[in-house]
Amino acid sequence: MKVKAKEKNGIVKVKVLIKHPNMGPEEAEKKGKEPNFVTNVIAKVGDKVVYEMNGSGFVSKNPLLKFKFKGAKGEELDVTWTDFKGNNKSKKAKVK
Repeated sequence: MKVKAKEKNGIVKVKVLIKHPNMGPEEAEKKGKEPNFVTNVIAKVGDKVVYEMNGSGFVSKNPLLKFKFKGAKGEELDVTWTDFKGNNKSKKAKVK
């Protein structure tokens, strides 16, 4: 996962690239594999949730998420995703 967070005029713009195959039930059946896709993404600064997404089998392979929130330089953004099988990954990035 790659996370970039940049502040300009008090607004933090974030880009998150999640490396995940994201196969829904139909695609997985065609390929003879088990379905697995990102079901939840949550981004926090401290204890404050600044972004949350609930996914489905229709999320693209290796999705690129973009979102904004009010923040300040130097804060630490923590992004975590969870998939259908319960796997998860986290990444922290400092707001530049």
